[in-house]
Amino acid sequence: MRYVSLAGLLFAFWLALSGHYTPMLITAGALCSVACVFAAIRMRSADPEGHPIELFWGAITYFPWLFVEIAKSGWSVTKVILHPGLPISPTMTVVRASQKTPAGLATYANSITLTPGTITVEVNGNEFTVHAIVRDGALDVEDGRMDRRVSRFEGAA
Repeated sequence: MRYVSLAGLLFAFWLALSGHYTPMLITAGALCSVACVFAAIRMRSADPEGHPIELFWGAITYFPWLFVEIAKSGWSVTKVILHPGLPISPTMTVVRASQKTPAGLATYANSITLTPGTITVEVNGNEFTVHAIVRDGALDVEDGRMDRRVSRFEGAA
């Protein structure tokens, strides 16, 4: 199923970039997509980590939530930057990740970094060192809400 999904994704990407929908070009695109999947299988690069289709249903709820969090955090950072007194309180904190897979750990670390005002500066096993521009940003990471959402996205919770 992973290979069929990968071929379909490659074909959809090809169609989106091509913009030409003649029968010959559609057939060529489909054949090229299938050939690319066979080449990836032969090179052993079409692995579960590269194309994690099992995360699809979790992504439907996780990514909209993440976009909202990015917007809220961006607004908070904008208010801090535009404030005449520049009320920053840089903070480093260490949080434990509850994810079980490398993809889950990477998703959590990247989600922290994507959220304005926070950045994952070090990953040591399942412990992340996070820098926040204000103390409230560090407290948001420490409260574990994002960790729980990523675990649910990963399928562990």
